[in-house]
Amino acid sequence: MSLNRFMSQAISSWMSAEGPDSDIVLSSRVRLARNLNEFTFSTLYSSEEASRILKTIEERVLTGGPGSLGKLELLKMEELQPLQKRVLIEKHLISPQLAKDSSSGACLLSENEEVSIMINEEDHIRIQCLFPAFQLAEALDMANKVDDWMEEQVNYAFDEKLGYLTSCPTNVGTGLRASVMMHLPALVLTQQINRIIPAINQLGLVVRGIYGEGSEALGNIFQISNQMTLGKSEQDIVEDLKSVVSQLISQERSAREALAKTANIQLEDRVFRSLGTLANSRIIETKEAARCLSDVRLGIDMGFIKNVSKTILNELMILTQPGFLQQYAGGPLRPNERDIRRATLIRERLKMEE
Repeated sequence: MSLNRFMSQAISSWMSAEGPDSDIVLSSRVRLARNLNEFTFSTLYSSEEASRILKTIEERVLTGGPGSLGKLELLKMEELQPLQKRVLIEKHLISPQLAKDSSSGACLLSENEEVSIMINEEDHIRIQCLFPAFQLAEALDMANKVDDWMEEQVNYAFDEKLGYLTSCPTNVGTGLRASVMMHLPALVLTQQINRIIPAINQLGLVVRGIYGEGSEALGNIFQISNQMTLGKSEQDIVEDLKSVVSQLISQERSAREALAKTANIQLEDRVFRSLGTLANSRIIETKEAARCLSDVRLGIDMGFIKNVSKTILNELMILTQPGFLQQYAGGPLRPNERDIRRATLIRERLKMEE
């Protein structure tokens, strides 16, 4: 497995596969924060310690993953070009912090890209498992398997009362962050999302944009995740999130049904106008592309559009990001050049459907 493979394929298997409630839930993620007992936390460690942590993990972990996971590919941040790091961020395989802050940072990736283990990010180790659609329990099961396997290789920082010790106090305990990526266009169109988000926050969950903290909800895509990691078991955290997500799925479907009854022709017109924009534009910016892709995906899910794959939102939301556009171009592009290339790529992708 080479770096070129991770760079060239826009859609990881976890984003292209079908799964439960895939019309609304795009993906499920579980992340576990862990630290090595014999080293200082990343907030205080020296660059020499960071290098030793990476070397320790290389020596003990690179023999292979648990079960059918296979051999993991090690990508060192200092060996990657800025554009390559940006592509990995756009694919949700590494965090912006890992790409930006850590000269001794690295990432272990499984071949199918369902498992990503970040090294020397905010914590020494961050295990991330990504599954298609609404499969939080499956993502937790895989994360636990990887975690158990890692714990056989290294000595975790753990306290009998507090649980796993982490750089940030909000992660102490289970160290678990679970999240789902949801497409909620009907709740946005009916403006119900404005009252739903504060209600979700009151339940101890947080709503973010497509790339997590500080990012915008482009294309009506939201990430819903837990905030508390202490005082609850991993299973309880995941079950609480599943319960809220199930309610959101029901509310989104009800909003879609209401739109179909009260504004069907207006909604159909909006969907096909967006499809026409994508199919014919010569220049298109990121936000407009995301909005139009969201409309088209809604049109596919509601049966207005028959001849376009429902995975197109997943695929083109990644392919049309600045990093991927420049990766395919073979080098840096000015903003206007990216907008032109984005429009060309979308037109070509839609022609493939025909």
